[in-house]
Amino acid sequence: MPWDCGCDRRPGTFLYNAAPMNGTGAVRAALDDLGGLGTLAWDTLRYGLRPPWGFVLFVDQLYAVGVMSLTITCIVALFTGLVIALQTTYSLANYGGQVFVGDMVALSIVRELGPVLTSLMIAGRVGAGIAAEIGSMVVTEQVDAIRALAANPIKKLVVPRVLATLCMVPLLVVLANVIGIFGGLIIAVSEVGQTPAYYMQHVLKALTLDDIASGLIKSAVFAVLVALIACHRGLTVSGGAAGVGAATTRAVVASSIAILVSDFFITKLLLWLL
Repeated sequence: MPWDCGCDRRPGTFLYNAAPMNGTGAVRAALDDLGGLGTLAWDTLRYGLRPPWGFVLFVDQLYAVGVMSLTITCIVALFTGLVIALQTTYSLANYGGQVFVGDMVALSIVRELGPVLTSLMIAGRVGAGIAAEIGSMVVTEQVDAIRALAANPIKKLVVPRVLATLCMVPLLVVLANVIGIFGGLIIAVSEVGQTPAYYMQHVLKALTLDDIASGLIKSAVFAVLVALIACHRGLTVSGGAAGVGAATTRAVVASSIAILVSDFFITKLLLWLL
């Protein structure tokens, strides 16, 4: 097994070996990595359903994931709404489509850009932090100390972070949607000359419950991916400070790729179901 998923196994070291690998070795390492990630997901689920529940650790992670990410989420969402509205205004001016600025902003942000951009920001800020924190605990043998105290590292380290990310990312996405639509309102009023009431009428007319549900489902899936990948990278660190840096970088890259790839398949599935 490539990494520790319980109390009596130590993390493997295959991920951060500096020696070059041939094609077969790279494929095997990737498959081992996926297997370890799947095992971590299963262990997180089964340990998360067992008492005792670390409420204090969970609340601390809620603050770290949610409150500390408010600034970057709001800034990204605001300027995303501004840019979409501005581009829509000038792109559709020749076709008389400026009246649909509210429709374009609402659908683009709620269905796609809100969940994706917010999750990418969480991957860069929270995912990197989780990987670095757990990786530092691994290389300084704090995870071994947790095992020595007959505690479970998955229960103590992984479960609170995954649950907190799962709870906070959809809330951040809802906030990002509201702020992004408000950014579009600014452009619609200042550049197009629409009234706020007219703009909001188009926004509310364009959005449906399926659109909102689609964005929230995506955000929940992205949250789990980011948290699990970051925790897995942290648990598989080796090589001291250099290994922690490599794990942090790989956590952000892998999370970003997972978000973008899964977004396509989730979109296809939701378009088929909803």
